[in-house]
Amino acid sequence: MTTRCVILKMVILMKNICDSHVHSNNSFDGESTVREICEAAIQKGISCVTITDHMEAPEIGLGDKSIFGNAMKQVTQSVTDVEELAQEYKGRLKLLKGMELGEPMHKPKYTKMALAITDFDFILASVHNLLGEEDFYYMEYEEAGIKPLLTRYFDEILDTAANAEYDSLAHLNYPFRYIVEKTGIRPNMEDYAEVIDEILLTVIKRHKAIEINTSGLFKPIGETLPSLDIVRRFRELGGDFVTVGSDAHNCEKLGNGLEKGIDLARICGFKSYTVYEKHSPKQIAIWY
Repeated sequence: MTTRCVILKMVILMKNICDSHVHSNNSFDGESTVREICEAAIQKGISCVTITDHMEAPEIGLGDKSIFGNAMKQVTQSVTDVEELAQEYKGRLKLLKGMELGEPMHKPKYTKMALAITDFDFILASVHNLLGEEDFYYMEYEEAGIKPLLTRYFDEILDTAANAEYDSLAHLNYPFRYIVEKTGIRPNMEDYAEVIDEILLTVIKRHKAIEINTSGLFKPIGETLPSLDIVRRFRELGGDFVTVGSDAHNCEKLGNGLEKGIDLARICGFKSYTVYEKHSPKQIAIWY
């Protein structure tokens, strides 16, 4: 590749790298301020960041008593920070208002409260725990219990895909990250192929997206969430929209693996990936 081509490719990269899953210190587990994220994005050549601070819907009713903090206050502050800094950084960085809405089907009343906070650009729906259970992050796993647990999980993801208000479905195989990390067992995706197809078809029917979450590339699982096979299947079934996010919780991890995630989309047959503004999908052309 000539020097001119290398420079041209670098310019294109700087214009088209967008991170649609980022947590600030307005998330209970976030570390960096929105301003720090903006500065890091500019330094890393990222052109667009969507702040998606956590909102675990079932926790809303607990208010200040939640072990995760008062999510309504946290996300409201997140929105304020983004709105203020979006103007300050205009022309240098596109900053969008998002929310990672966890367990939206567990407490519909509280989910409505969360969605009414502001006119979000982007809602990322996730399931971190089953109804009445703790987050998969905290669970201990026994081999005999993994399959029934994942069966319940994918059933709940299907319910979320079919009935929740969202733009993109986050890290579709979220529990796999912790099962592999804690046990070394890699569940067989073929065991869940039928329900996964149903989930993907439901997302497609509703003209929604699935996320390519790159955080798994830096975990023992060593692959995106979901994996290439699921993203490829989504495209085969007629999926049009994929979002790409680092799931960063600090500046250092902002943008990690995005180029690999975007390239995975290309390998799976996508010519573009998606960023949402006011819930409208904007297609970003994949440059190679």
